[in-house]
Amino acid sequence: MVLTSVGKMVELQKKTSAIRNICVLAHVDHGKTTLADCLISSNGIISSRLAGKLRYLDSREDEQVRGITMKSSAISLHFVKGDQEYLINLIDSPGHVDFSSEVSTAVRLCDGCIIVVDAVEGVCPQTQAVLRQAWLENIRPVLVINKIDRLIVELKLTPQEAYLHLKNILEQINAVTGTLFTSKVLEERAEKGAESENISDTSPGAEQIYDWSAGLEDTDDSHLYFSPDHGNVVFASAIDGWGFGIEHFAQLYSQRIGIKPEVLLKTLWGDYYLNTKAKKIMKGDQSKGKKPLFVQLVLDNIWSLYEAVMKRDKEKIDKIVTSLGLKISARESRHTDPKVQLNAICSQWLPVSDAVLSMVCNKLPSPLDITAERVEKLMCVGARTFDSLPPETQELKSAFLKCSSEGKAPVIVFVSKMFAVDAKALPQNKPRPLTQEEIAHRRELAKRRHAEKMAANQGKEVTEKPQGENSSEVTGTAGDTKGEEQEPAGQAEIMTSKAMKQEADNKESFIAFARVFSGVVQRGQKIFVLGPKYDPAESLHTLSSQCSPTNDLPLIPHMTCCTLENLYLLMGRELEDLEEVPAGNVLGIGGLQDVVLKSATLSTSLACPPFTPLNFEATPIVRVAVEPKHPSDMPQLVRGMKLLNQADPCVQVLIQETGEHVLVTAGEVHLQRCLDDLKQRFAKVEISVSAPIIPFRETITRPPKVDMVNEEIGKQQKVAVIHQTKEDQNKIPEGVQVDPDGLITMSTPNKQATLSVRAVPLPEEVTRLLEENSDLIRTMEQLNTSLNEDKKSHEINQKTLDRIKEFKQKLEQNLQGRKWRNAVDQIWSFGPRKCGPNILLYNFEGYKRSVWQCLGNTVKEVSKYRDFDNSIVSGFQLATLSGPMCEEPLMGVCFTVEKWEIHKAGETLSTSGQDSGECDTIEHKQHEDTAQTSSCTDEVCSLNDHQESSQSVPKSPEKVSKQKGEVLLADCYGPFSGQLIATMKEACRYALQAKPQRLMAAMYTCEIMATAEVLGRVYAVLSKREGRVLQEEMKEGTDVFIIKAVLPVAESFGFADEIRKRTSGLASPQLVFSHWEIISSDPFWVPTTEEEYLHFGEKADSENQARKYMNAVRKRKGLYVEEKIVEHAEKQRTLSRNK
Repeated sequence: MVLTSVGKMVELQKKTSAIRNICVLAHVDHGKTTLADCLISSNGIISSRLAGKLRYLDSREDEQVRGITMKSSAISLHFVKGDQEYLINLIDSPGHVDFSSEVSTAVRLCDGCIIVVDAVEGVCPQTQAVLRQAWLENIRPVLVINKIDRLIVELKLTPQEAYLHLKNILEQINAVTGTLFTSKVLEERAEKGAESENISDTSPGAEQIYDWSAGLEDTDDSHLYFSPDHGNVVFASAIDGWGFGIEHFAQLYSQRIGIKPEVLLKTLWGDYYLNTKAKKIMKGDQSKGKKPLFVQLVLDNIWSLYEAVMKRDKEKIDKIVTSLGLKISARESRHTDPKVQLNAICSQWLPVSDAVLSMVCNKLPSPLDITAERVEKLMCVGARTFDSLPPETQELKSAFLKCSSEGKAPVIVFVSKMFAVDAKALPQNKPRPLTQEEIAHRRELAKRRHAEKMAANQGKEVTEKPQGENSSEVTGTAGDTKGEEQEPAGQAEIMTSKAMKQEADNKESFIAFARVFSGVVQRGQKIFVLGPKYDPAESLHTLSSQCSPTNDLPLIPHMTCCTLENLYLLMGRELEDLEEVPAGNVLGIGGLQDVVLKSATLSTSLACPPFTPLNFEATPIVRVAVEPKHPSDMPQLVRGMKLLNQADPCVQVLIQETGEHVLVTAGEVHLQRCLDDLKQRFAKVEISVSAPIIPFRETITRPPKVDMVNEEIGKQQKVAVIHQTKEDQNKIPEGVQVDPDGLITMSTPNKQATLSVRAVPLPEEVTRLLEENSDLIRTMEQLNTSLNEDKKSHEINQKTLDRIKEFKQKLEQNLQGRKWRNAVDQIWSFGPRKCGPNILLYNFEGYKRSVWQCLGNTVKEVSKYRDFDNSIVSGFQLATLSGPMCEEPLMGVCFTVEKWEIHKAGETLSTSGQDSGECDTIEHKQHEDTAQTSSCTDEVCSLNDHQESSQSVPKSPEKVSKQKGEVLLADCYGPFSGQLIATMKEACRYALQAKPQRLMAAMYTCEIMATAEVLGRVYAVLSKREGRVLQEEMKEGTDVFIIKAVLPVAESFGFADEIRKRTSGLASPQLVFSHWEIISSDPFWVPTTEEEYLHFGEKADSENQARKYMNAVRKRKGLYVEEKIVEHAEKQRTLSRNK
């Protein structure tokens, strides 16, 4: 238990085969940090008595207060096993769902992970999530089943029941791993099948042989599963300091019983029992009613130890201690708390750190064992395949696999996150022991100061003496003034140095959390920083691959050079300075805050591709607007938000069009942590925070069949149609034609073009498909743009093309029926931002343009529409970005342009001198202009209708030729393309209003674990907050229920706290953003039929949920809200004063 020196660590860093980079993953409160404490105490960094109480890696104050980990932190441990020494870089990660982004950053830097599972709670939602993250990053897991003491003390299970319970947990975990594996095998199988189909198509006449097997039979998956006899499971109780793998007991009993350890290793876990007469191990314990070996040889002993200590059976304890050959101090044996005694005995008998660390060293790979598959996955960004990378880049694969620390090897480092450290904590700013010379110098200074003081005091005494002694008086005063002069000078120096110190103290330093994948990183080395969009093919095209960061290079997009100022060894709360770090190690790098935002790839080779971006499980959804209490503090707040954005991998910082500064976070706990950081660390100003900004979406639905009282619509007589007609009149102004089936026809202000637009709701499956494939749609958009500009820079990748074809096929399958005929081929654009879940179709003659150009069916044709089609698309993008109900984005709407006529004068506009270049510049400006254009369109329409109509319709050909010149002059309504944008936007909004509109709310899936006695209270809280329970099941072998429900994000604030309060902390919810759901009530509904009047009353006072949400958003955005100023006016009020 010796504290290992930094020198020793540096020495171990050079032996790559002896390094293990691991992270601890689990559900919240399953004991990750306690386990990490036990492992740290084995190195003597903390006392073994404090392990589990100190939570050493939770270095933040709020982590200690809340009792949960909020950020991943790393520590390096030294472990000796036999004659072999190992360096273990351990990263502790959070388990709370709000901080799952921290798990992603930790997993990327590791080669293996320890999955911790609570023996009582078993597999929880977050356990599945972390298993999936480990699987996606191709890292190997080992398992620790923790808190086994709870089975004895809390659940009071017998050893036999506990064995069955543990077996059950193992099966659950293996089931999760099995599903991940099966899906992977089936995917690979499908890919191979597609390839072989292509081959079989090319060879005609070949016999077609169908293979119905799924490919699961041939693939070996035995190494994936957790089983104690494989040595990848440890049973532990971290709080009591004990843990074991079955190898320990196999060794122990092989000498006692005289059975080979190999045999015992295979039979200690499973349906085997010991036949004591024959001294043989037999199979089939349950059928013969015998105890399994694991219960008889392992669990019985642990249970009897716990029983003896809990019942204070002193004789039995002494017997156990002597038989195990342990030494227990008198203080511990006399202690009143039995847990202290237990810890003392168990941590010596079965130390958990030995069991876990030896499993890590045996079962988890070293950096040298990185798989080729993982390397290829890391190097291929987006849809690119490894084969499509440039040859120089492909050569780097061998550098990854060798993980060599030779001088020639290219340096490749991945930074997974930036974290902020107080400048005082940096090694260079820490107080260091003084040298002999400094001590002597300080002694001299102190002596001089003391002498001056004495002289000053003497001077004072002299002045108090009688006046006669003039000479002495003079000297005294002279000395006195000298002392006084010196003092202020010294004080000034002290003051300035203090100010300097304070400034340095207040500064936050950023350290990059990184891992070296190849080469040796040295302090002061120059290196390339590659952004996530950097393309090695482009830079290799302009520069040779031999260029080094020291040369003066031309500017290359998404690449900069920087110097590595400091390298640190991460030791939990401490940092140690390093000169160089060889391949395979985790390290901290100082001085990158100006060049790296959140994550980056560093390399000395230009051919190195940026690593695949990290995949985050949680999507940021909770938004708040932040402003300083004193407006003068605004610059500090802006600077603070920049720092916060850099320090947190998941947070997003935006400035909205309204000028608000917005924080987007993953959940309530995450939001609270970000705000605390802003106030106390980064901005250091008082801030006021708005109520959470809840995102909504707008959509339309099919007209309902039944009304609000479930009567068929159209059967009853309408009583008061006044409300309805008023509404309809308000919606649509003059000059806009509305057909009964919802077709809107509108002209541009100068009457040169007419548009007819219809809005239709998209089927749910299509909306989901568009949402899932937004990245693919963005790629298609980029490919189409480069094709239109005749750029050949994008070599279209075959795999991407296949994905686009598959996407198109899925769309065709889901858009079937008469009204969707040929719809997929007529898709003109997606929106908003050209990749959203809304579609624009064209359905008029004489125009062809498709989003599927990249599939090779490009049609180059010149028509009168070609110059202005971008304006229509831009109008559609603007309309989908903010809908008419409350300016929120649209979702699941399909707009069809059924007619687009450009009149004669409009054609002259397009054919004669107006450059298409002008159009382009206008389109680029559209975002600034349209807000003004759209607002003035309606007024312009109504005011200038009469003047325009006479001029715009030409009477005869001669008049047209005269007017050509006039038309070409700047129109009083602005450029024609701008008018088209505004008209299209308005037409889309009116088309929406012609259909039944609905709001869509963001929904959380909510998993609650609760005991039977508090179930009713959980349901009460859920129903109060508009939640909907999907399923409820009981966890086998426990009294815990798992409730799965959906809950609107708008109602989720304070939900976790309320549930904890109502259930006295016995239920804890996990909220994860899941999907968007239509709110069924119509925000504009008013009672119209007799039954509705009877049911709801004339005012329909019962609050309409959708209207409440809509008005709240409108109020926040400063839009008009129709509200009654006087509520309940018909109530009688008493006028007489109360006497």
